[in-house]
Formats: sequence, C-alpha cells, structure tokens
Amino acid sequence: MADKLKFALALALLAAGVVGFYLLSEQPLVLRVLSVLAGVAAGVAVAWFSELGRRFVEFAREAITETKKVVWPSRKETVQTTGLVFAFVVVMAIFLWLTDKSLEWVLYDLVLGWK
Repeated sequence: MADKLKFALALALLAAGVVGFYLLSEQPLVLRVLSVLAGVAAGVAVAWFSELGRRFVEFAREAITETKKVVWPSRKETVQTTGLVFAFVVVMAIFLWLTDKSLEWVLYDLVLGWK
C-alpha cells in the first residue's frame, strides 16, 4: 500500500510541475520550464524509492540491453523494403480501382440499366 501511495505522490508531483508551467504563464519561460523540470525531478525521486519505480528502472535497463541486440537493416535494405511496400500499395490501389469500376459497371449498366 505504501508503494502505491509513493507512486501516486510521484504522479502528483509530476502533474504539479506541469500545472505550474501554466500557472506561471506571466513569468519568463525559463522559470516555467524549471517548474516542469522540478516536478519531473521530484516525481522521479519519489518513484525511485517505490517498488514499482525500481521495477520500471529494471525494465528500462533490460529494454536498453535488448535494443543493443537488434540487428538494424542497412540503408540499402531499408530502401529496397520501402520500394517494395510502395510498389505493393500502387498495385493494390490499381486492383481495388479496377474492382470498384467493374462492380459499378455490372451494377449500374447490366443490372439496373442506368447509363
């Protein structure tokens, strides 16, 4: 229960920083941005000491580790894949247009007799 209260307090501090940005609309932008950063820093500090916060940090570390394992495509592979996607979209668009016009011709000219 205490962890949930800590996390709720962290969210409230984050929200207070954002609200402070709008409440200080007459103040210089630097002060407004500092209020948001202070809210974020206070929220992170409180969340750090909760179980949910520690689990989130562990999850973030694991996500970074997994991202480093990804084999990213080369520029050539990316361009080729993008070209194939565009070609498929064009072919599908033509196919759907032909299907639409064919159904329109069958329905309006043959079935209903409208010209």
